[in-house]
Parts: sequence; C-alpha cells; structure tokens
Amino acid sequence: MSKTFFQNVLVLSPHTDDGELAAGGTIARFVQEGSNVTYVALSAPRPELHEECKKCLEVLGVDDYSILDFPRRIFPEKRQEILQYIYDYNAENDVDLVLTPSTQDLHQDHQTVTREAMRAFKNSSILGYELPWNHIIFNENCYISLTEEHVEKKLLALSHYKTQETRHYFDMDYLRGLMRSRGVHIKTKFAESFEVIKLVLT
Repeated sequence: MSKTFFQNVLVLSPHTDDGELAAGGTIARFVQEGSNVTYVALSAPRPELHEECKKCLEVLGVDDYSILDFPRRIFPEKRQEILQYIYDYNAENDVDLVLTPSTQDLHQDHQTVTREAMRAFKNSSILGYELPWNHIIFNENCYISLTEEHVEKKLLALSHYKTQETRHYFDMDYLRGLMRSRGVHIKTKFAESFEVIKLVLT
C-alpha cells in the first residue's frame, strides 16, 4: 500500500470503541501517512464514553469525528435514519475508503451499519474490520501491516476507555497478540486484518 493511497478515510463505528478496537493501528498508520481520517460513532452507550472516545481519538491523531445518539441494540429499527445520515455524508464528502464492521459480524447494530454503508457508498472501497468476539467465521482477505509504533499507539489510545476495562476483549495482551497473529500471515511483526467488501481502484 503506497502512502496516502486512500486520501479520505471514513471509520464507521456502531458504538464508541468498535472502530478503534478493530482498526486502531490502521487508523494510526493512515494518519501518519497523511490520509484524512474521519471517525463517526453512531452510539455512545454511556455519557462518559464521549470523553473517553475523544481522548482515544486524540492519541490516534484523529480530530475530525462525530458521536451520534442512536439507541444501541435497536439499530435495525433505525435503519432508514442511519442510511440517511451516511447517505448525506457521502453526498457531501469524497470518501475513498470506508472502514465498517465485517459482513459476518453477528451483532445486530453492526450488521445494520455495514448493510447501509454498502448501500450509501457505491463509489468507495469498503473494508470490513474484525471483532473476533462477534464472529463465528471471518473472511480475512486483506492485511494491513503495522509497526511497533502503530501498535503502541492503538493500545495507549484504548487505555482511555476506563469504563470498558473489565470487558474480556479489552485485555491489552490479547489485542497485541491478535495483531501479532495477523502479522504472521504476511511475514511481518504486526498487522490488522479486514474483509474486502468492495475495492475501487481508479
């Protein structure tokens, strides 16, 4: 991947922390290489997550973000409103790449966001990110290599989610190990993996 191959990147995070957990290292790499990265969380289940999310994104270098208030767990009921939001975003912005949950993610909110993203971003590349605890299977057919710096930045960023520390998937050794495991697939030390939903090269 050449530097700034994707000039404008949109990270769709159904809830605060989803995008960072799955693609925090990739976000840090894109920012470092000069891409314009925008982050949209469609829901913040607790008020304190707003501040935690802001601190996390600051570490990753993302200063263009929105945190919306769609009620969690009932995104399917809000499908049209979510579609309209991202459709309007697409109409006003030139997005090269969208990062969204995998099509194989079992969480109903995540499924809704990805399905509507596929409808809205017809001219953009779309990669589905990996949240293993929400998958039975995952078609990891895209790998983005990371440096130690990217990994450390991701872990430091996630450490600001103090309200989430007790969740089993917030274990920093586990997250580092997952990136190490994905790196083995491409003979590099660290990587994050994605599902290619759509790839647009112009």
